[in-house]
Amino acid sequence: MITLQEAEQMEELLGYGAALGIVATITMDVWEWAEARLLGLPRRNYAMLGRWLGHMTRGKFRHDTIGQAAQIRGEAALGQVAHYAVGVQFGIAFLAITGPSWLAQPGPFAALAFGAVTVVMPLCVMQPAFGLGFAAAKLPHPWAARVRSLVGHLSFGLGLYLAGLLLRWIA
Repeated sequence: MITLQEAEQMEELLGYGAALGIVATITMDVWEWAEARLLGLPRRNYAMLGRWLGHMTRGKFRHDTIGQAAQIRGEAALGQVAHYAVGVQFGIAFLAITGPSWLAQPGPFAALAFGAVTVVMPLCVMQPAFGLGFAAAKLPHPWAARVRSLVGHLSFGLGLYLAGLLLRWIA
């Protein structure tokens, strides 16, 4: 049985982890906006994430081509909410792995390494489920997609680090 003090500490860490995840996801979105604006790269379409999740409620987890699957009502909003919910979960997981001591002395290495590891989700889960193949193998330029995914997830790691610095400064 956990004590009230332990429960309060756990609740506080969950809140810090959620804050890390939100700031990191915002950083990832800003990075993507900059890629689109400065390099002319297409924006990620989180509506496809919403479509995928919407089809899961109907028992369909894998698609030949997610873009050709039937649209789901509210898929864009669902995808955006899911994007941030995953970011929050990753922020909590990061803090669970590093422990609260990381918040006292945030370092970039752990945050960037964790961001790099999170690229497993799109490469190994989402892209195959969307019909793009393992690690975007079915796309015309799979290595470009892989590198872009990795850089995007490194920006998430950068966001974790920046959020850690911010939390240390305001707390």
